[in-house]
Formats: sequence, C-alpha cells, structure tokens
Amino acid sequence: MTEINRRRFLTGAAAVGAATAVSSVASAGPARAAGTASVPVTTSTQRAVVIGSGFGGGVTALRLGQAGVKVLVLERGKWWPTGPNAQTFPHAATPDSREIFYTSWTATDAVVGELPYAGLEEKIVGDNITAVVGAGVGGGSLVYQGMTLQPTEEVFSTWFPSGYDYSELNSVYYPRVAQMLQLETAPDTLINSKTYLPARVFAENVQAAGYNLSKIPMPIDWSYALDELSGAMLPSYTNGDCAYGVNNGGKHSVDVTYIAQAQATGNVTVQILSNVTRIARGPNGTWLVYVDVTDTSGNLQSQQIITTSALFVNAGTCNTSKLLVRASAIGDIPDLPDAVGQGYGSNGDQIYLWQDNAQNLGTPQGGPVVYGSFQWDDPTIANTVVQASMPPIGVDLSGLENLLPSLAFLGQPLLLNLYSTILVGYGVSSVRGQFVYNSSTDAVDLKWPAAGDATLDARINQRITAIAGANSTLTNTNTLSNTTWHSLGGACMNSVCDLEGRVLGQRGLYVLDGALMPGTTAACNPSMTIAAIAERALDQIVRNDVGTIF
Repeated sequence: MTEINRRRFLTGAAAVGAATAVSSVASAGPARAAGTASVPVTTSTQRAVVIGSGFGGGVTALRLGQAGVKVLVLERGKWWPTGPNAQTFPHAATPDSREIFYTSWTATDAVVGELPYAGLEEKIVGDNITAVVGAGVGGGSLVYQGMTLQPTEEVFSTWFPSGYDYSELNSVYYPRVAQMLQLETAPDTLINSKTYLPARVFAENVQAAGYNLSKIPMPIDWSYALDELSGAMLPSYTNGDCAYGVNNGGKHSVDVTYIAQAQATGNVTVQILSNVTRIARGPNGTWLVYVDVTDTSGNLQSQQIITTSALFVNAGTCNTSKLLVRASAIGDIPDLPDAVGQGYGSNGDQIYLWQDNAQNLGTPQGGPVVYGSFQWDDPTIANTVVQASMPPIGVDLSGLENLLPSLAFLGQPLLLNLYSTILVGYGVSSVRGQFVYNSSTDAVDLKWPAAGDATLDARINQRITAIAGANSTLTNTNTLSNTTWHSLGGACMNSVCDLEGRVLGQRGLYVLDGALMPGTTAACNPSMTIAAIAERALDQIVRNDVGTIF
C-alpha cells in the first residue's frame, strides 16, 4: 500500500486517534530557513517561562498568573478560534495543509496538495512506533475527542508512586479539573437521534457481551449538538466531523478554559509561532531558552534568547523529552538525572475499524464519543474500550466541473461509506521505550520494543472481538501503522522529577506534562490525570517556590 493510499485509508481511524490525544507541543526541531542570510536575534529576561500550552502548560500559566507571577507562554503553533459555523479546522473528508505541522511535512504531502503549515499534528516516527502529537494554543486538546476519565484508586496506586494521596486527588484536584472543563455526558435526546446509531449498537453489544457500560464524561456543551439537530448550526458533532477540531465550538479545550483564564489575570502572555529549539543552564542559576519565531509556513522570521529563573518544560511528552535528552547529551544542562528519556509508554493505544455485517454503521455518524466499557477490576490488566464516530471521509471532486459538468455533486467531496465505526482500546502495560540522543544527526530518536504492548494488545483484542460479535469484520489499524496518540514518560516522577515536577538537582527547572507520568495514566486517557497532578503541583510550587526560587 502506498503512503498516500495508506494515509487516506487511515484518515478516519487515525483522525479519531489524533482526536483522543492530549499531548501538547511547543518544540520540534529547527524552523525552515527563511531564505535570508540572517534574521534578527533578540534577548530578554522573564520571571517564568512555560514551553507549551496544553494541559500542563495551561494549568501552570493559570495558577502562576493567579499568584501574581508574570509568565511568558511559548507555543510553536497558532490560535484556532471557533464559533458557530466556523471553518477554522480542516475537514476529514478533505484534509488540507492545516492538518500537519510543518516539521512533519514531506514530499508525499506536496503530492496531495498540502503545503508546509503550522498545522494541528506532528508525527514523530520512531523505531516500531509513530507518536502523533498536537500543536497550537491548547495543544492536543484541540484535536482530542475529549474523553475525560479518572482512574480508580486501586489502579492509580498500582502504577503511580506511593507519595501521592489519592484521597486528596479525588476530593480536590480531579474535581477541580472537572469543573474547569465543564464535563457533561451526552443527553439521551441526542443519543437517540439518527446519526448516533453506532453508539446505540455499541452499547447493546457491550451489555450482551457481559461487560459494564458507562457514559463518558466529555468537555462539551452538548447543546451545540442539539442545535445542529434542529438546523440552527451546520453539522460538526452530529456528523462526526470533529476529528481535527470542532468548528462550531462548544468544546472546552485548554485554549478557551485554562489559557483564557490565565490571560485574564493580566500576568500571562502567550507568544505563538515560537518553536523552542534548545534549553540550557545559564549564569547565576538561570535558564536560557532558544526560540525560533516563524511564520505560519514555518519560515524563520527571528530568533530569541530568553533568560529566566523558572523554566517549565511542558512541551508534551515527546518534545519535552527531546529537549531534555539533547540538553543532557551535549552538555547544555550538566548533571541531569541518568533516567532522562527513559520510561516511555504508549498508553496501549489500539484503534479498530468495526464493520457490523448486520447493521449499516456508515456515514454520517454522530460523535465524538458517547459510551465506553471499563475493565478496571484487576489493576495489572486494566483497560478501556470506547466507540468513536467515523469522521466523514471521501474524495475531493472540486475543480472537475469542466470535465464532468453534468454531475450535480461536483465541487463537493464524494463521501465514502465504509460501513464501519471505530473502536478504541487502551490500558496499562509495563513495557517501556526510551528517547536516545543520536550524535550523527544531533537529534533525539524514539525507541520502542518490537513486541510492544503485546500482552495488553491481546487483552484488548479479546474484548473488542467479544463486543463486535461473530457477525462482524474487525481491522486493527495498528497492524498497518503502530501509532499512539497518548505518549507518556521520559521525565518520570521519582526518577527524573519529584512529585511536583521539579527536576532533581536542577533548581528552577520543572516538568508538568505527560513526560512526568510513569509511562501510563492507569487505563484512562491522560488529560485528566496530567491536569490533576499539575494542579496539585502548582499549589505546592506557589506555596513553596514562588518568592524563593523565582
């Protein structure tokens, strides 16, 4: 299968996977040359710098801003404003340059007409795995489906260090995140509407297989979807066209929650199109941040060297790990813990296409997610399976009017009906990879074992096969391209950082994103646990570090 065809085949499944992502990204390697001999270089000093604007970056910016700390947030991507009937995000039926961040752009993308752009997703190709991460103000929350799950105490305590008080997280920090994101489950009126048939079939099959069934809490104002049903808005939720972001709005992503409230303090500045390429220890206990400022095509416009006393590296699991591993390898930050780059986990992501031969589960499908099934009773094999809408995918026929003028559908995408929906599984696994510095390329490579999460994969396959039933056809898309949207670890708690994200032995250096996690978030999507742990950490940092360290 050619790369173009594989990519188009996986658009529906992979787009949903991307939409479950939580990783935020602010750093990914040097910007494209601007075509000039030199660009301006400026220097500045900031009290606190936050790299990345996803969940870790958003929580950090808000709580420091509320504490009166002046904060500069560096985000390599751009703002993606939404609103009723907006066209901010690309459509799965006709992906365009907005889909891909320019560091992932290849000649293949040029063949399908996509030009370099500060798009929504970066693909980090490693050994035996591809990690997809988000870009833009709000990080991965722009494109994740929004499943916001809290692990049980037993599963959490099995996989996280004993220093955390789960009762405190349960009573204070998880509820705080839930309130910030305004979590709701889908109303029955919506679920019973025509395009939510796949959700209803999934629910019936889960219960018939003897598994538990739960509505999934989502950071969504479902009145927007109900307005789509009434015709007040164009479809976005109700046709599943939300894999690359929800054009109509109503999704409480980080940009419109944490970041918006952070800016409202008057203490937080968000600087977009700012790609951090290097971090280093500066003089007198300070930190140096090297920034390429680009245009939306990734062309270098200027460079900055920023000095700060407090550096929060919240660039998302992969890019936080890359910055730290390279800084350690080339001597920019001496004496970083030896475990930097280790402890990488995939969260066990598996994405299946499910064709029910007794039901037409085809297009359009309401989304993004309504129901899930949790198997969390045994913390050593805990896993989750959800049904997610297949985005409307198709072939763009625009521009062919002169060739086939008699066809009424010209100028519109021809939607394909794959008679399938999507099942997503993930869970706990002890398998770990690592980030390794490559001196020949001056880059950091992601290494993942060939067997990967084989034990967990088999358990998820068993569950999904039982749910789908005998009269079904299943395709595991990970056998075509082993991909994760939930990268975790690389600067893990208790080996690289303390429980509040302070890098051990490095005063004023913090990590509060997915890289801090112990390679898993206990059979749940990472977003809620990353945010809850960051909320807890910021309470401690504001109390103990503000005014002393910075």
